Amino acid sequence: MAGKNQKGSSASPASKGMTNWKVESIISIDDRGQMVLPKELRDKAKIHSGDKLALLSWEKEGEICCLYLIKSEHLAEQVKGFLGPMMKEMTAH
Repeated sequence: MAGKNQKGSSASPASKGMTNWKVESIISIDDRGQMVLPKELRDKAKIHSGDKLALLSWEKEGEICCLYLIKSEHLAEQVKGFLGPMMKEMTAH
């Protein structure tokens, strides 16, 4: 049904309250599937050699349309924040 937020929904990140997005750089993928994040962006994001990044995808109409990189420790914090209260409730019963 239109308007319902379900798996596979076509709601955009901006419609979910993520409004601070901007294009930082246009990058290319080489023949081996590798890409280089510009040094200025790595410095600004405090990304260093050896850091772990999670690659998240957003699917729209059955096709991946967007890819997001997030530092793995930030992803872990968000997952803990989301699951923590649920886990406390489950263990309290």
